[in-house]
Amino acid sequence: MLKPRLIPVLLLKNGILVRSRTFNFHQSTGDPIGQVERFVSWKADELIYLDITRSGMYDVEKTMNVIGSTTSKKNSLSEIPDNFVDIIRCISPKCTIPLTAGGGIRSLDNISLLLKNGADKVSINTKALEEPSFIESAAKKFGSQCIVVSVDVKYDDISHQYEVYSEFGKKPTGHEPVSWCQEVEKLGAGEILLNSINRDGTGNGYDLPLIKKVAEKVSIPVIALGGVGTFAHLAEGLIKGKADAVAAANVFHFTEHSIINAKKYMKSAGIDVRI
Repeated sequence: MLKPRLIPVLLLKNGILVRSRTFNFHQSTGDPIGQVERFVSWKADELIYLDITRSGMYDVEKTMNVIGSTTSKKNSLSEIPDNFVDIIRCISPKCTIPLTAGGGIRSLDNISLLLKNGADKVSINTKALEEPSFIESAAKKFGSQCIVVSVDVKYDDISHQYEVYSEFGKKPTGHEPVSWCQEVEKLGAGEILLNSINRDGTGNGYDLPLIKKVAEKVSIPVIALGGVGTFAHLAEGLIKGKADAVAAANVFHFTEHSIINAKKYMKSAGIDVRI
């Protein structure tokens, strides 16, 4: 049996690393290229870089005016490449662990370009929902092991129902998460990145019922994402949520919340992680 994985997720908006809350509020945390060495040295099992740029064009100066940063950060960020593929190319030589890249993938050529520039896997979302056969085409051309389907889910407090959303969590799709994840598996995806929109950036913990429902109904690995605020939440995602891997973004932007300390906690909880 494969060991459970601990995976930092780095979110890039216009080339700038950001923190996120409920897919709406974004706060700058700096240079996306310099972070990779930190996570590798901390013994992360993998890295996921997701480009959440809305416009498809990078405008670093404009973004800094919106989400804020110090002058010193502005100076260092001026050296960042102006597109996601080049950022992945710059990251790749420093990344000695599996690297997943996602965001804005609309074609097989997009996937090919990311893989050629150093990504080991790609994450697809909106395109998969618009054209489910795209998952099958991608899996056949590049192999299922390369294809991660990201599934963003929102819980409605009034209807008490879960629904899959697309386009950065803005557009309801009518898909129920479990059935959509089962379809994704049948089409050839190698993994599912399951993200709770409601929990994103809250620090209140994973949506454990959602994760468990999906994990128990599919046979491909499920990566839990959304809501981690403490190391205990990571352990809960594996033990109670039955996820195959746990991912987090905001919690790892601070040195005191290192991967090493997180893994030590998980080990103490009886989880057989790589140290």
